[in-house]
Amino acid sequence: MPSVIFPGPEGRLEGRFQPATRPRAPVAMILHPHPQAGGTMNDRITQHLYKTFVNRGFATLRFNFRGVGRSQGSFDNGIGELSDAAAALDWVQQIHPESSTTWIAGYSFGALIGMQLLMRRPEIRGFISVAPPANMYDFSFLAPCPASGIIIQGAADTVVTPNAVQKLVDKLRTQKHITIHHDEIPRANHFFENETDDLMKSVDNYLDMRLAPDCPIK
Repeated sequence: MPSVIFPGPEGRLEGRFQPATRPRAPVAMILHPHPQAGGTMNDRITQHLYKTFVNRGFATLRFNFRGVGRSQGSFDNGIGELSDAAAALDWVQQIHPESSTTWIAGYSFGALIGMQLLMRRPEIRGFISVAPPANMYDFSFLAPCPASGIIIQGAADTVVTPNAVQKLVDKLRTQKHITIHHDEIPRANHFFENETDDLMKSVDNYLDMRLAPDCPIK
């Protein structure tokens, strides 16, 4: 899991990057929780998401948003962080220009940034959003949502309310040409403290389905 430094909009960004072993391998980028709540690329769930894509042969990057760890700049309420994510994806794509497809995965605040990035980057064909903060931010920018993905939520989450996430899922499911999966993990709080295995089982089951050669979702 090599440490990398690459250019961002406000100076250097710090990341961990696992190159792919084959030229046309897909790319995945993992986005961490809220910097002002202690979120970093070394967050436990962020690392789990990173490892599952690495194990599947993706060229996989996780990185610190501006002002976190050795990344330069300061917190910018999501606006600058979206620019950081776009710059990070540019960097990975320069290394793997032959990449067949791109995936984005984010946890909490990272899920918000990931879903905003979807709107900018048509090459993103799949997403995993864990506990997207639908009760704190306006997700109406997903109009229309350009890619299929899964939203995973803890049933006992008191930070991001399951009801708000359900409303987001219901809204996205009215769209044609995309498929939104939704898993609610029983007993799980916002941090999936005792339910990490169940969370990752949900992620892996979804990736098994989406990455199968005969998957109808493109």
